Amino acid sequence: MAEQQVLHYVTHARSTLEITRDIAAIVQKSELECGIVHIFVRHTSCGLALTENADPDVRHDLDTLLQRWAPDGDPAYRHRQEGDDDMAAHARSLLTGVSLSLPFAHRHLLLGHWQGVFLFEHRNEGHRREVVVTLLG
Repeated sequence: MAEQQVLHYVTHARSTLEITRDIAAIVQKSELECGIVHIFVRHTSCGLALTENADPDVRHDLDTLLQRWAPDGDPAYRHRQEGDDDMAAHARSLLTGVSLSLPFAHRHLLLGHWQGVFLFEHRNEGHRREVVVTLLG
């Protein structure tokens, strides 16, 4: 059995947005008792990550690393149709990934104590983003 829902978000420039509660609410309202929730973002310049949700410095530091690994405006980039952050955002999307699969049981996510699901906006401007949530059980 499967269920699916699409969540819509408006992001801010180069930011992280915790979406754990939204995912957990879908799982709780589900007809499914246990299974896997698959989360997929339908874009190539943002990403998803399962990371610490207690200290915001972790997400700040992760963004610092992402900017180091895929800097804006690198002269070696050919793809820059939408600005200096264009190719860098695509590369950061590969680094964070665009999907996650998480277990759930008794209609609750089986996350660790400090884990949260985050939507990472890799562009210098905010965007409308869609996240597809599929439950399999």
